Amino acid sequence: MASTSGTKDVGPPRSLSRRMTRTSTMYDPNGDGVDSELVPSSLASIAPILRVANEIERDNERVAYLCRFHAFEKVHRMDPKSNGRGVRQFKTYLLHRLQKDDERTKPQLTRTDRKEIQKFYQNFYEKNIKEGQYTKKPEEMAKIYQIATVLYDVLRTVVNPNLIEAKTEEYAQDVEENREQYAHYNILPLYTVGIKPAIMGLPEVKAALQAVRKVDNLPPVRRAGDRSKPVNDILEWLSSIFGFQKGNVANQREHLVLLLANIDRRLKGSGDYEQLGSTSVKQLLDKTFKNYVSWCHYLHRTPIIDSPKVTANADKQQLHLLYIALYFLIWGEASNVRFMPECLCYIFHNMANEMHGTLFGNVQPVSGGTYQAAPVGEEAFLHDVITPIYEVLRKEAWRNKNGKASHASWRNYDDLNEYFWSDRCFKLDWPMDRKSDFFVHSEESSRRHARRTQVVGKKKPKTNFVEVRTFLHLYRSFDRMWIFLILVFQAMVIVGWHEDGSIFGLFEEDVIRNILSIFITYAVLNFIQAILDIILSFNAWRSLKPTQIFRYLLKLIVSVVWVVIFPVCYSRSVPNPTGLVRFFSTLGGNWREQTLYNYLIAIYLIPNILAVLLFLLPPIRRHMERSNWRIVTLLMWWAQPKLYVGRGMHEDIFSLFKYTLFWIMLLISKFAFSYYVEILPLIGPTKIIMHMTVSNYEWHEFFPNVTHNIGVVIAIWAPIVMVYFMDTQIWYAIYATIIGGIYGAFSHLGEIRTLRMLRSRFDSVPSAFNERLVPVQRDPPRRNNRNDDNLWVRKNVAKFSQVWNEFIYSLRMEDLINNRERDLLLVPYRVSDVPVVQWPPFLLASKIPIALDLAKDYKVKEDADLIRKINSDDYMRAAVIECYMTLKEILLGLVDKRDSSILKQICEEVETSIAQRTFLSKFRMSELPSLHDKLKKFLDHLQQDNNDPEKYASQIINVLQDIMEIITQDVMINGHEILDRHPLNQNEQKERFEDINLRLTQVKAAEEKVVRLCLLLTVQESAINVPTNLDARRRITFFANSLYMRMPNAPVVSNMLSFSVLTPYFKEDVLYSVEELHENNEDGISILFYLQKIYPDEWANFEERIKDIPNKTEELRKWVSYRGQTLSRTVRGMMYYKTALELQCFLDYAKDDEIFTGFRSINMDEHQKDLKERERAMADLKFTYVVSCQIYGAQKKSSKKSDQSVYENILNLMLTYPSLRVAYIDEREDTTNDDKSQKVYYSVLVKGGDRLDEEIYRIKLPGPPTAIGEGKPENQNHAIIFTRGEALQTIDMNQDNYFEEAFKMRNVLEEFHKVHHGQRTPTILGLREHIFTGSVSSLAWFMSNQETSFVTLGQRVLADPLRVRFHYGHPDIFDRLFHITRGGVSKASKTINLSEDIFSGYNSTLRGGYVTHHEYIQVGKGRDVGMNQISSFEAKVANGNGEQTLSRDVYRLGRRFDFYRMFSFYFTTVGFYFSSMVTVLIVYVFLYGRMYLVLSGLEKRIIEDATISSKIALEEALATQSVFQLGLLLVLPMVMEIGLERGFRTALGDFIIMQLQLASVFFTFQLGTKAHYFGRTLLHGGSKYRATGRGFVVFHAKFAENYRLYSRSHFVKGLELGMLLVIYQVYGDSYRSSNLYLFITFSIWFLVCSWLFAPFVFNPSGFDWQKTVEDWTDWKRWMGNRGGIGIAQSESWESWWDGEQEHIKYTNIRGRILEIILSLRFFVYQYGLVYHLNIARGSTSILVYALSWLVMITALLALKLVSMGRRKFGTDFQLMFRILKALLFLGFLSIMTVLFVVCGLTISDIFAAFLAFLPTGWAFILIGQACGPCVKGIGFWDSIMELGHAYECVMGLVVFMPIVILSWFPFVSEFQTRLLFNQAFSRGLQISMILAGQKDKDNTPDTSNTQREF
Repeated sequence: MASTSGTKDVGPPRSLSRRMTRTSTMYDPNGDGVDSELVPSSLASIAPILRVANEIERDNERVAYLCRFHAFEKVHRMDPKSNGRGVRQFKTYLLHRLQKDDERTKPQLTRTDRKEIQKFYQNFYEKNIKEGQYTKKPEEMAKIYQIATVLYDVLRTVVNPNLIEAKTEEYAQDVEENREQYAHYNILPLYTVGIKPAIMGLPEVKAALQAVRKVDNLPPVRRAGDRSKPVNDILEWLSSIFGFQKGNVANQREHLVLLLANIDRRLKGSGDYEQLGSTSVKQLLDKTFKNYVSWCHYLHRTPIIDSPKVTANADKQQLHLLYIALYFLIWGEASNVRFMPECLCYIFHNMANEMHGTLFGNVQPVSGGTYQAAPVGEEAFLHDVITPIYEVLRKEAWRNKNGKASHASWRNYDDLNEYFWSDRCFKLDWPMDRKSDFFVHSEESSRRHARRTQVVGKKKPKTNFVEVRTFLHLYRSFDRMWIFLILVFQAMVIVGWHEDGSIFGLFEEDVIRNILSIFITYAVLNFIQAILDIILSFNAWRSLKPTQIFRYLLKLIVSVVWVVIFPVCYSRSVPNPTGLVRFFSTLGGNWREQTLYNYLIAIYLIPNILAVLLFLLPPIRRHMERSNWRIVTLLMWWAQPKLYVGRGMHEDIFSLFKYTLFWIMLLISKFAFSYYVEILPLIGPTKIIMHMTVSNYEWHEFFPNVTHNIGVVIAIWAPIVMVYFMDTQIWYAIYATIIGGIYGAFSHLGEIRTLRMLRSRFDSVPSAFNERLVPVQRDPPRRNNRNDDNLWVRKNVAKFSQVWNEFIYSLRMEDLINNRERDLLLVPYRVSDVPVVQWPPFLLASKIPIALDLAKDYKVKEDADLIRKINSDDYMRAAVIECYMTLKEILLGLVDKRDSSILKQICEEVETSIAQRTFLSKFRMSELPSLHDKLKKFLDHLQQDNNDPEKYASQIINVLQDIMEIITQDVMINGHEILDRHPLNQNEQKERFEDINLRLTQVKAAEEKVVRLCLLLTVQESAINVPTNLDARRRITFFANSLYMRMPNAPVVSNMLSFSVLTPYFKEDVLYSVEELHENNEDGISILFYLQKIYPDEWANFEERIKDIPNKTEELRKWVSYRGQTLSRTVRGMMYYKTALELQCFLDYAKDDEIFTGFRSINMDEHQKDLKERERAMADLKFTYVVSCQIYGAQKKSSKKSDQSVYENILNLMLTYPSLRVAYIDEREDTTNDDKSQKVYYSVLVKGGDRLDEEIYRIKLPGPPTAIGEGKPENQNHAIIFTRGEALQTIDMNQDNYFEEAFKMRNVLEEFHKVHHGQRTPTILGLREHIFTGSVSSLAWFMSNQETSFVTLGQRVLADPLRVRFHYGHPDIFDRLFHITRGGVSKASKTINLSEDIFSGYNSTLRGGYVTHHEYIQVGKGRDVGMNQISSFEAKVANGNGEQTLSRDVYRLGRRFDFYRMFSFYFTTVGFYFSSMVTVLIVYVFLYGRMYLVLSGLEKRIIEDATISSKIALEEALATQSVFQLGLLLVLPMVMEIGLERGFRTALGDFIIMQLQLASVFFTFQLGTKAHYFGRTLLHGGSKYRATGRGFVVFHAKFAENYRLYSRSHFVKGLELGMLLVIYQVYGDSYRSSNLYLFITFSIWFLVCSWLFAPFVFNPSGFDWQKTVEDWTDWKRWMGNRGGIGIAQSESWESWWDGEQEHIKYTNIRGRILEIILSLRFFVYQYGLVYHLNIARGSTSILVYALSWLVMITALLALKLVSMGRRKFGTDFQLMFRILKALLFLGFLSIMTVLFVVCGLTISDIFAAFLAFLPTGWAFILIGQACGPCVKGIGFWDSIMELGHAYECVMGLVVFMPIVILSWFPFVSEFQTRLLFNQAFSRGLQISMILAGQKDKDNTPDTSNTQREF
């Protein structure tokens, strides 16, 4: 037995001897090898022991038992009291396992455990280490050494040290000395001896490694721990000085070596070398430290890398490598501080200075020796540098209150990073002073009952900018645009007001004088801007420099001066002034110089004139802004404050010209339309109205003496003014569509969009492929003769063929095509005697049958005409020649030598007759059909399985003899003569053609020829439509089309840029389980059944493919998962990059014979091992894929089945794809010195091992990284240190990739080397996306088209000509070194960076980046497919845009872009959402204005003038139609893009179908979503990440769920607009006789209906009667359930109502006031309508309104009385409560009777009263919510809640009743199904079956059988 002492063998401890009284609670699903992965986090060091136990259990169960016993003892020593989380359960499980193992295992090799483990250890060493170190791969040896190390640890606990054998000690010492050489590695096994992978033999890797390992000339350093251990490389040397972690050092060592190797190879080209080039190191240094050098110059500091301390004889290359290594080590361990690039610059600056001290200044003054710094611990850098900064970040994050606190109350990443933009950062000193201003957060005092996360004390000021939550940011950020639009509007009104409003009035003196008044407005607007600058930045004043504060104040003073001077001087220029002008004209004395005002204008415009000059000379402006000279800074001080980012963003002259011309044309169109259609027609009626006198009002008018009917003017003009400011967005949509279409056409998009087009141009596809995708040889070999030319062409065709065939094979593996289609699409590439190009059979479809028909009926005896007809079709000629030559080759290879001479003579006769033009005279064409039939039969026999060789041979011989007989006797006129020349000998036993070579049929090349020949002979016209799958067609045509588009030439693989792909993953689906496939939803539909109906052709192809595969279940899971938005689909797609790289490497480096042998054949040939290893090595050198599975570690240890399933699926992905790497955040429990448990966090990288994952790197973190910012960017940030290469592609986990697109990756990466208009190279490459979820439903189709138009046409225009494309998510490619030195690929500040992706684009542009867009490559992407999911997505994006509006990035871009680029930026980002909100507000302003006119009686007076009414009607019609216009114009880009890529006839058809499927309803509904969430975010905040879900089946959403989601955003607003329309209809007489009435109100009614009923129209089974009944039941339950703590919003109306006000709870006082002001509009209904009641008898006294309030209060008190009675008497005093209700009811009847009989109340008054009083009650609710704390304080909150509950019931009934009525009619449900799934019906779907759940299995036998197999 195992013993801890090792002195003798004893039994197990008593705890093991006792019978277990309880079973294990530890989850162990498989029972083998899983327990090692379930170790609690506090016992992580136990996991390797258990892994070893599981590994060796098959060889020796007793030793495995001893390992587990050792693990148990170690656990007990580590945590004897089982305090750690899960430790007690783990001990129980392990004890239970040990008890079982102890009883059933015995020593196998010896009699005792002591000898057993020693013997096993020795055998293990001799077998695996002694013999295996020179035969096994590094990854195998790493595992072996790990096992040996653990075994020896166990051995020392089992065996007494004195009894350990000498041989064992010797072996153990050898393992200890060499184990570091065999550690698990990522890409490069840097210290491995023995067999090394091919990647370590690459010259560039060896040269880089040699340079990094050069440490001989560095000063010696003291090392913590093992001081005798030598320093191996510069990174270990740096680690010894600064205390970096081992995991970080190992990670960055590989990172640096790979970067150097790739750069060096690209600069040196091909060939071998040994030394790293100095240019390579300098290039990496410049790119890495470009931002650092810029930072130093900005702060007027000397960069350390240019330090004068460096001696002249220093090794510059080594020094540069030390700088780079130091920065990477800092960056690799910086954790969340990586989001603060200038903070990293500061850290590097000081640490590099310290390193200089070690290198150049460490000579001791007395002895002359060198200083050796004191050794530092491994985590010194983390503890001393990163952790203090992280703690500052964490404290600020606590102030955020999880996104609920105001942005102004805490400092985000940007604030803390911008601290390092000023000289004061150097006051931190080095080592950093913890008492400095940066670290002293506040007077933090822990309150006794305060939460741990609550931070108390004085907050620090913001830095440079304050994200105040207000709409005023839109004006502040884009002030130039608003000022321009306002001034132009004023000028147009002035011109229009003059006489007839002719534009030529501009030349009249008085008009010019009036127009000059716009400069007064200009001054006022600048004054507002100055005020806003001060107010909105006030919280940052303590962090601003005095010069900045002085600038703000000086701008304010100057603006005040101009605001005073301009009116005074202008008034003196006006003859005969009156009113206010006269007042100003008396201010300034008696001088009346009219020209003074003009002079002042000239002075005022000087800055603008200078700005225009600099605008026209962008290089000068760029140089001035980037200059750090103090004189230039002083000159630029007034126009632009000094700021580190946003300098020199101006474009070149050509780009400037393009987008300036775009906006000039657009603005001319916009202003012309605004003037002639919106403004000018209103001016005449306005003049009349202003001179009208109205004395009789139909309500109590508070201001009857207001002149000029100003209220009417405002009501008429307000919608038009709003349209004026909004319609630029419409014009932008029109112009962007046109320009995008033109650019797309010139980019050759859509030139090949159908199979017919592909066939017509396929002959040029190989040459286009070789021109675009094959590297250009610098020194092409000379071609001396025609044979060399022929070989060159064949080689190029072979290269194309292999890529094309791999593409086709990928389509087959994805089940987009079947086997037959695959064979029809493949292109031969092997060496052949066929003298023509062998095109794929689908191009040659029916060519042979047509040629046969042509020949057999040919009556003329001249060959020339027949040959001419065949040669007229190139494909037919190629098919005829290929068939002949292939058949000849097959027959000659099949027959023996005797018979081959006959065949040769026949062939010679054929060829001679063709050459002599006597073919028709020597051969009978009429017999060719019979020969054709026999040949088909012959080829069919050759393709059959050779199960019975004798039968197989006889069939072939018989048919072959028939063929020869037909040829010699029927087809050939003189065929018998050939046979006579070869008579049979008398002694021969066999007939002619009886002896055949069957081995030929087993040769792969011959088999391919037989298949191809059979296809050529048999394929009919139907092959023209191959492939039939629409997605396969799309991919093939797009790939072929992309070969004709402009793209950089492909480099050889060794010279291409290296790149990584990074995918953040949280908890989404990885691979669907069998249970999930077959689990039925509420409609009785499983995912599998659903997909079988959605993709019937792909299901059939799948069944054909897996026919001979044993593990069908696993393949089925993959098939389903690859059609969803799963991680497995994404990983499969991204790993195509590696496959493509291996193929490219093969084509680049293979010899001619190897190319003609083929990529697949070479990979299956064991003799081509070197070439295969080179392919893999080059792919590993160039490509890395990291998936950041944030909680993978927690899922691995979880006992939940779902988590374990996710873990196993991710593990299987790593095992399937060895190049895949998974990064995760590991949370462990650690014990402090005072025995307290604390959580420790690590960034960990793992890869797939033998059966489990293998840890590669582990880097300790200062704290939980995701606790600071938004989850997704933090997830990306922790994993980015494990990426490699010079480029980084960010891929979301709902994306896909395709093999043919992956092949173009090296072309795309070359874009980084292209210099665009000057000296700039791109920093972000934008790629187009294909939305693959468009076929599920009409909604999915709408979203797919909308998204496709944005990622193609939209981004095409943004990139060129507008130059404002940013990063809109995935799959853009980043210049990795540029971005990791500037804050990463996203921003992560909580809430403000909710749309984290676009901020990386903002950051890149602000820091001098350049973003391009490329459409010759595409990546797949999934989108949400259900109405609620789409709305959640739109809400999330609208929230994000609301937060962007407040951000410093938008402010800086808006202020620092030039004028026209600012326009582009505004209308393509936040401006689009603001315009959407204004569009909705226009409807409100119009209807409230109409209600004012109608209820006040002003409309009756205006209607008397027909001219006025008709013109106003037209203008208001145009105003309201803007809603409809904006919705329709969203479709314009879709139509243009579909037209470009699929044809305009298709586009028109799609547009009509979309309208029939109510696309306008959908887009109008989403307009409301955008407007609501954008506006609410700016008013109150409340932005948050919304998980939209990516499920398969489009399920029915319950009415309560829809109500919860859309109540506030759509239903309330829809009902409000509906009430306004009803009031307008009932009380308005404006357009009763006008045809424009319906035109005016139609669009608003359309909007109301869309907002109220779109969720139900687009809800599957939304009008099914049974579903409606169930929804009503669920609705009543939800409304009736009481809320409370822990009650979900989906369970109770009260919980939902409380949660719906969350944004109000945390808003500021300004937000509450605005909410109250907005709520006051609901009181207008009561005020206006009570005067129109019949009971009012026409009185306009204020008493009428007062009495209405008495009625309102009485009603509310009655409701309150009933409510109180229900609570107090409803349970115990039922009778009293009923009496109370009866009395109230009787009182109500009495009052109503009196009112009807005495006061003249009418039925219409009742309805009018509802319209009047219901909005008032709703206003009470809204005001009560806004004043929540006060209302709760006075005890009225319950009343507000009860009133709200009553209103919700009423609103729910109003919305629900039309659904109930429509559900009565069955045809409505059928129509809705057709409406939703029309696109699916067009592809043969049975959606009605899916929704009804009726699986007709009898009609689908194949499907059922397949399911039973699975």
